[in-house]
Amino acid sequence: MPITERFHNGLSRRDALRAGSLGAGALVTGAWNAGAQAGDRSRDSTFGRAKSLLFLWLAGGPSQYETFDPKPDAPAEIRGIFKPTATSVPGVQICELLPRTARMADELCIVRSMSTGDPNHESGGYWVTTGHPYRGSNMRATHPTDWPAFGSIVKMLKPSSTVPFSAVVLPEPIIANPGVFLPGQNGGFLGQRWDPEFFRCDPTVPDFRIEGFELPADLPPARLDGRHTLAQQLDSRAPWAAHSDSARQQVRTIREAIGIVNSTAARDAFRLDREPAAVRDRYGRTKWGQSLLLGRRLVEAGVRMVFVNWPREPGDMNVGNPLWDTHSNNNARMKDALCPQFDGSFPALIEDLNQRGLLEETLVVAVGEMGRTPTFNPQGGRDHWGNVWSFLLAGAGVRTAQVVGASDRRGAEVRDGKVTPSDLTATMAHLLGIGPDAMFRDKADRPHRVTDGDPIRAALG
Repeated sequence: MPITERFHNGLSRRDALRAGSLGAGALVTGAWNAGAQAGDRSRDSTFGRAKSLLFLWLAGGPSQYETFDPKPDAPAEIRGIFKPTATSVPGVQICELLPRTARMADELCIVRSMSTGDPNHESGGYWVTTGHPYRGSNMRATHPTDWPAFGSIVKMLKPSSTVPFSAVVLPEPIIANPGVFLPGQNGGFLGQRWDPEFFRCDPTVPDFRIEGFELPADLPPARLDGRHTLAQQLDSRAPWAAHSDSARQQVRTIREAIGIVNSTAARDAFRLDREPAAVRDRYGRTKWGQSLLLGRRLVEAGVRMVFVNWPREPGDMNVGNPLWDTHSNNNARMKDALCPQFDGSFPALIEDLNQRGLLEETLVVAVGEMGRTPTFNPQGGRDHWGNVWSFLLAGAGVRTAQVVGASDRRGAEVRDGKVTPSDLTATMAHLLGIGPDAMFRDKADRPHRVTDGDPIRAALG
């Protein structure tokens, strides 16, 4: 099944490949060079341990009680109906709905003290995906002054050396009801050039393919090369085009498109049909599970950061508990739909990375934009709660088999070791070898620091 995605200037990859016949003035060589100072205030042995980052976005905000921070001693109206279960780490328990995750907890670092105080999907999520609090006036729309997504920073300061993609988003972007593309997931004030590569796709479909990795039937390689050469010759006679932002963007688009079709590694990474059926079954034949498998293939091919968003289900725009946003029927939704998918696919990913020797060089983060309220509402749901929630770390440079931070006895506030999204961003930047102190410049040549946070030292090992 062909899956298509459009570049943010409106060209599809197929359009860009055909653009070899464009005349002078439409193409120009050269690109804006973003300066950076890759540094870290304490370059310990964990600095730069991660070659890649798998960022798993649990959209909607999972309940901490029914996942990684159960409160068995709290009153029933807080703890809910589910019991805790022992993990492979002595003395550490998580919810009984995650038995497979519990058995491999020795491969994880559970952080129980994330806090923003922001109970909004839009602005709270923005903080987690960028590392900076939202300062805009309309959090349900993107704006040219938005801070760039962390994937954009990775794309700029730590680009891939083996494939044409440095930051990829699967299988869909973060959207709010009814289909609003939320800020904090594109290039922001850096501009479209630094947008991550968005692949809206369904890797569960038979004969899954990404359109644009193959040349059109009527455009063989020799003809493409000829068109590209001709375009470059025409460009050299139009020096005025070097001063045109749109022309520079156009030539970059074409160059990147040609790089895509010439990249065997990138093309092969999307060939899920080359995975043994048993491996695909192990991940689960769901959109989430197959997206995790696709993410593993992409980091294996050399993609620096893969952002895997928890996908929406058909029709969930019209229900009161879409994704992990369990405003109603929290218990049934967690038991029947959400936790079983997570508990099947996430452990499969960690085990697979480990068996392939990739876990030592791949940082894995599983996090949402908030937690859920200590008590249930009249619809049997838990509402938004930004005061404290939990997330997981695994892989390169992470000290595993431990819990970092703690919530209070009600699971409602941070008790020890408060962590902010800025600290998570700093941790990721540290482990990727970028460093939280790294500086980059925007289009106006103004310097910016990657994040104001500090690495979570207790999580590093």
